Amino acid sequence: MAVRISNQVQLQEHELQWQFVRAQGAGGQHVNKTSSAAVLIFDISASSLPDYYKNRLLNLRDHRISASGKIIIKSQGTRSQFDNRQAALESLVALIKSVTLVQKKRIPTKPTKASQRRRVDSKKRRSDTKAGRAKPKF
Repeated sequence: MAVRISNQVQLQEHELQWQFVRAQGAGGQHVNKTSSAAVLIFDISASSLPDYYKNRLLNLRDHRISASGKIIIKSQGTRSQFDNRQAALESLVALIKSVTLVQKKRIPTKPTKASQRRRVDSKKRRSDTKAGRAKPKF
């Protein structure tokens, strides 16, 4: 079974490494004896992703990407191992899709002449107010 990223890009199941561990937090006796939390490990360099995706992922500053180039996603939101596995997979797909979006270049705006004039006028008014409070000079 393949994980679909886009129309042209798919990940094979053998590229994903799964570990199941005990979840943290409340849950009573059940949490102490079942390994319902899913940890997904995905090696970026060894994957079949196109080089564009690999480079963008490796340059991404995300706490889920280790220094060795592996994406590690832990999901423990539900008591179901299957649901946690699905949530981790969705998180991986969202992370990979996020690098395909190219941000628009920001064009800085300039203040208008009127706003500049208003700013200077208010500074002058404030200056006059404060100057009026000073002791008179003889």
